[in-house]
Amino acid sequence: MKRIETRLFIALWPDEAIRRSLAGYRDLWHWQGRPARVRDGKLHITLHFLGNVASARLPELRAALAVPCAAFDLVLGRPALWPRGIAVIEPLAVPDELISLHGALKEALCGLGLPVESRPFRPHVSLARHAQQAGFPAQVLNVIWRVEGYALLESRLESGEYRVLESYPAGVPHA
Repeated sequence: MKRIETRLFIALWPDEAIRRSLAGYRDLWHWQGRPARVRDGKLHITLHFLGNVASARLPELRAALAVPCAAFDLVLGRPALWPRGIAVIEPLAVPDELISLHGALKEALCGLGLPVESRPFRPHVSLARHAQQAGFPAQVLNVIWRVEGYALLESRLESGEYRVLESYPAGVPHA
């Protein structure tokens, strides 16, 4: 049976080396209680969460999301506990290129009549949920992630897996 809707999001999707660094740092935290740690293969930075979108719209969405994107360095290194027990790692600074990419994608989504988040953009990598009692590691994280594009991903609720549907490399004119 073909899916009528697909659960989608747009993200900065790390390569394996960055993912290993993030997972290693996650494993240094002092976890208490029963936190739900994010699996290694799911570590990423969400740019926009789209939710359920009609599968028939995927071709136009894939095309519309091909926005200009410059490569940039993102330095991750600030651990934080957000409300409701979300353990995250935040960038030390938010590069202008990331703000531009987020804004260009927001315009593309609005042009398609898709909803966008009204809250301010706070880039982060989620490390765990239900982690109200987690403690930061003594070790400082200083990961320099060379961001060279972004991706459209599908979130499969039944399996909990993420699947890259389209990758958009930086600096390449998109058709």
